[in-house]
Amino acid sequence: MSRGGRGDEVAGAPLPCRDGANGAAASPPRACALRREPAEGRASAGHQPQRAAEAAEAAGALAGASRPRPAVRRGRGVLRRRPLTAAIVPVLPELCPRPAGGLARRGVHSDIVRRPVLAFLALGAVGLVSACAGVGREPLPGRPAHHVEGGFRNPDPTFTRPGGWTRWSFFVRRVWGTTFAARSYEAPRVANDGGALRDGTVNPSVTWIGHSTLLIQVDGVNVLTDPHWGERASPVSFAGPRRVTPPGLAFEDLPRIDVVLISHDHYDHLDLSTVKRLAAAHDPLFLVPLGLGPWLEERGITRVEELDWWQSRTHRGVTFHSVPAQHFGGRTPADTNRRLWASWVVAGRDRRLYFGGDSGYFDGFKAAAERLGPFDLAAVAIGAYVPREIMERVHTTPEQAVQAFFDLRATTLLGIHWGTFDLAEEPLEEPPGRMLAEARRRGIDPTRAWILKLGETRRW
Repeated sequence: MSRGGRGDEVAGAPLPCRDGANGAAASPPRACALRREPAEGRASAGHQPQRAAEAAEAAGALAGASRPRPAVRRGRGVLRRRPLTAAIVPVLPELCPRPAGGLARRGVHSDIVRRPVLAFLALGAVGLVSACAGVGREPLPGRPAHHVEGGFRNPDPTFTRPGGWTRWSFFVRRVWGTTFAARSYEAPRVANDGGALRDGTVNPSVTWIGHSTLLIQVDGVNVLTDPHWGERASPVSFAGPRRVTPPGLAFEDLPRIDVVLISHDHYDHLDLSTVKRLAAAHDPLFLVPLGLGPWLEERGITRVEELDWWQSRTHRGVTFHSVPAQHFGGRTPADTNRRLWASWVVAGRDRRLYFGGDSGYFDGFKAAAERLGPFDLAAVAIGAYVPREIMERVHTTPEQAVQAFFDLRATTLLGIHWGTFDLAEEPLEEPPGRMLAEARRRGIDPTRAWILKLGETRRW
């Protein structure tokens, strides 16, 4: 794992982690990977055998967490357990009704797509329902409180997620709906050919490319957050949340990228095809939370550095601080919370920006302000907040984003994480209006509450 080039500084060496199997400490200075996963890939949309293979591979990773369970004895005989998929598949038609002609109108035979998607959902249920607990809940002795056996936890030790059925039924609704009954929305956009960005004539500046992808330019350093130019936020190419509006800036129009910040490993924030393109085209320094370094290295991205919460890294005069977020990690149910999640602070000579990534509302906003604030710009998520039983503790509402703005002691609020992927159940166009209404109600100067158009650049 690269430690950066000449003139770079590191504050605080990443702490070693422990192997979940035997508890042995990994050799410092880098944190170890806690679980290895199969490489990801994308299939062409029209290649049905490859789609089926994708479904089997992805669902196999989900089901891989299942442990063999003993048969249940009933009297003199042995009653073998019914396969979980046999119990799950019958309820799929209720949760996933056949679309009324939607695919036929597009000239696609519904069963061609339905079958691999049903397999993906059914086997995904095996992982969600029968996956092992994954990580412990008690802090490891002598380690930070968010380090637990096998992975990480949130700052609040009482943090819990909804039960497996609640999560799975939401997962089914979203995968089915976004695959067969996708909603449409075209977020406002402005033309941007990247010329001014490549010339660096607007500095410091921020450009909204979509979702949580920002191009930040400060003190001559170009930074991308959670870059995503992919068509889906999903482990497979044939199902899951599809991009509803194109990126605000073409990949080819980017300026030189110096640093990439990743907040966590969820598919809408870490797109493998995009980070591979960036590594090949720009060779940036990737700054990531603990556990993501080995994951990226296994996929050919080697200029990576991991940071724990409250660690920092200086690159070409700009300092990047990893700070706590209230969220969770994982790309399958089998690796939940085995890699850390984080928000980021970008500190130039005389400007400071807070990038929230994904987080529920929590005391960490105030803590970041106390230790690293105040901030000139706070980019906080305002989308993916319905249903609340799923999202309440991991995604802020637009109103909570406004409260976070006050907690962060920021000068300007920028709403992000909306209008790009159909991730949740609120109307796609709703978050900006709610954020601006709450900002007005709380007396924020309208020039200090920003909803950018796709491709729009502003000085901060």
